[in-house]
Amino acid sequence: MKIAIGGIATENCTFSVFNTTLDDFRIIRQDDTQFKELYPFLTNNYNDIEFIGTITAKAMPGGSVEPSAYEFIKNDLLKHLRDNGPFDGVYLDMHGAMNVADRDDAEGDWMVAIREVVGDDCLISASYDLHGNVSDRIMQTLDIITGFRTAPHIDYMETRERAMSLLVRCLCEGIRPKKAFVKIPVGLPGEKTSTEWEPGMSIYNEIVPQIDGDKVMDATIQVGYVWADEPRMTACAIALGQDEEAIKQTVTHLSEKYWEHRADFEFGVPAMSVDECIQHAVQDNVKPVLISDSGDNPTAGGVGDVTYFLSRALVLQPDDMIYASIPDAEAVQKCVDAGIDNQVSLSIGGKWDTRNSEPLDVSGIVEFIKHDDENAQVVLKSDEIRIILTTKRTPFHYRQQFLDLNLVPEDHHIVVVKIGYLVPELKAMAENAYLALSPGAVNQDIVKLPYERIPRPCFPFDPDMSWTPQVSIY
Repeated sequence: MKIAIGGIATENCTFSVFNTTLDDFRIIRQDDTQFKELYPFLTNNYNDIEFIGTITAKAMPGGSVEPSAYEFIKNDLLKHLRDNGPFDGVYLDMHGAMNVADRDDAEGDWMVAIREVVGDDCLISASYDLHGNVSDRIMQTLDIITGFRTAPHIDYMETRERAMSLLVRCLCEGIRPKKAFVKIPVGLPGEKTSTEWEPGMSIYNEIVPQIDGDKVMDATIQVGYVWADEPRMTACAIALGQDEEAIKQTVTHLSEKYWEHRADFEFGVPAMSVDECIQHAVQDNVKPVLISDSGDNPTAGGVGDVTYFLSRALVLQPDDMIYASIPDAEAVQKCVDAGIDNQVSLSIGGKWDTRNSEPLDVSGIVEFIKHDDENAQVVLKSDEIRIILTTKRTPFHYRQQFLDLNLVPEDHHIVVVKIGYLVPELKAMAENAYLALSPGAVNQDIVKLPYERIPRPCFPFDPDMSWTPQVSIY
């Protein structure tokens, strides 16, 4: 048996001005060390199968993918499929929220192109982030699709392995699952729909009890990606199995449960204006207090160089704050040129996302320099605020990233990160946490964003709408 492995995974905000280029993608091939890290289960469980790694491309969230970059990656994968086929199956490691400039449903295009090469007899399975958007074309083309069941995404490896095990089982047993699909007209940000608190926790706990392994082989709820202004932006429920009535009942149940709680989704920590977050954090007699600068979160597609939060902090002057971070290669270089313990005056940020920001003038002492050919970083101390400047867009999700800059987060009163909900390591570190409703391409106040092409009616844009599930069977 021969199975091809490939995929493309990125999350693209159509309100972002930071286009995703070919250089932003990390290209992984079968002979790369990262390939074994992505799919460690292959060597343990499938000794009698020949796996052919084509190309897996992964990019940090950002703006729309440049068409030339997308075509280059797609054509590379298709060439590998032509040169190494025929295949019994294809496993696709996807995210599901890719947007290619001036195109809709990029994943649908990707999968149709693969189907044309491998033929109708080949089974195609895909794993999805739960923030991926799914279209009818995707459902028609794929044989198997399964998504994450946790946000934050701690089950990414389990999901990849589940997609592969379902594919192998179907090939071994000669099964082509029936598929049921319900589009749920709800668009909500991930910051409200985490599975770590209600109602997301209870809704996602409904999935596994629906699966008996035969009539219903798998089920998925997709929150979708709300910052993509395209027609497939919506939540959905999916079920696969050998019994049409059973999978129909499953997606109806899951979609009704999601719809029933559509207005109950809330942020997991207090959410308020930037000024209010800073003022509350200052009054907290614990450390560290973490604040999410949510509107410019680069891991949701934000540009990353919006300076609004930092500008307000410099006015309000909290007693002890780390701000992570502002990408500005020019400012980093000026700090490097000045050297440690020297004073600099800079104009930082606001150079990419000019819709939501403008450059901010700051002065301070260069406290630390991390020399790195790819992404040099500096710590600039301006009064009692330590500003982390980076060469590239850099999310700060791990304690070690701060330690690498000679900063121990627990020793500081307030730590600000450009993120939405806190990832597990940051959450474990925080003695208290707030979410700042700050401006940016991934603004949490979604009803105020300039949508033009999403399906309507849709909650919360049309709060008084009514809805009844319509099940599509494939």
